[in-house]
Amino acid sequence: MNDMRIALLIIKILLTVAFVAAGAAKLIGAPMMVESYEVIGLGQWFRYLTGIIEVGGAVLLWIPRRQAWGAALLGATMVGAVLAHLVVLGMSTVAPSIVLGLLCAFVLWSHRKDFPVLSRWA
Repeated sequence: MNDMRIALLIIKILLTVAFVAAGAAKLIGAPMMVESYEVIGLGQWFRYLTGIIEVGGAVLLWIPRRQAWGAALLGATMVGAVLAHLVVLGMSTVAPSIVLGLLCAFVLWSHRKDFPVLSRWA
């Protein structure tokens, strides 16, 4: 196994752990998540939707020919998270969202042949 494949595997493991944990916290109604979504102001339904997207995206990272879709879904979620932190929640907690978004971008680029918009660069 070459170095790039090992790095990709490690990053996918990290993303899976992070997004399953965050998604589960949203779905079970961890007080911090409930409070954050109250501050955001879109309603608790949005917390549930985000939790489902995070857990579902983490699962997609492991399904052949669906990894790019999972990374794109999770990356888009992180764009939303960064915007929420910048506009509503505060800059002090934005760094993890940026890091996770960049890791998602690496996975997406690594599986670009399976993503129609990026497949021409494969």
